[in-house]
Amino acid sequence: MAFTFILESGYRVANALPYLNPQPCRYRMDTLPDYIDHGLKALSIGLNPSTISVRMGFYFANPRNRFWRALDASGLIPEEVIPGPQFQERLFQLYRIGFTDVVKRPSASAKALRAADYREWAPELEKKILEYAPGICWFHGKMAAKNFFRYTGRTDVLLEWGMQSVTVGHSAAFVSPNPSPANAAFSLQDITGWYRELAAILDDMKPA
Repeated sequence: MAFTFILESGYRVANALPYLNPQPCRYRMDTLPDYIDHGLKALSIGLNPSTISVRMGFYFANPRNRFWRALDASGLIPEEVIPGPQFQERLFQLYRIGFTDVVKRPSASAKALRAADYREWAPELEKKILEYAPGICWFHGKMAAKNFFRYTGRTDVLLEWGMQSVTVGHSAAFVSPNPSPANAAFSLQDITGWYRELAAILDDMKPA
């Protein structure tokens, strides 16, 4: 299946999509807006926005990031996945999949994040989750999940891949490998497999 990234330099999502949750307006930096609302089936939670994603205006925008390819191959979405801000909006509006991050400060790599970033942002994310109560909090990578739980006072959480035994309020938690190209320990096939597992869980959650 052919893959085409929609590249729109300078695309300002916060301005172009005013119906989104207005939290981006209070951020003190250029960052990605939160795609969050009541009634989400899943809330995709990355570690933090990459500078490429902020510049392009959508999550996982690095062409080498495997999120969109894995999503397309997994069958989680019953149509061709075309990476870009338009399809991101479609995921939010039609399929009720939201997007946010543990830390909203963008960086070129995760190595740039400091403890102060997690102390500032993890409690903010917890407030959003408790308020909007998505069906599943979908963490991309154990680092994202570990630091979220650690900096919200739950240092004893033992993480496995897939569905977790812990919840965030009324929301379940699911952890899949980080699709970043920096995560060479997992192949596209590995990541796709975990997305398929999430798809099966979401399918089981549908009303009878």
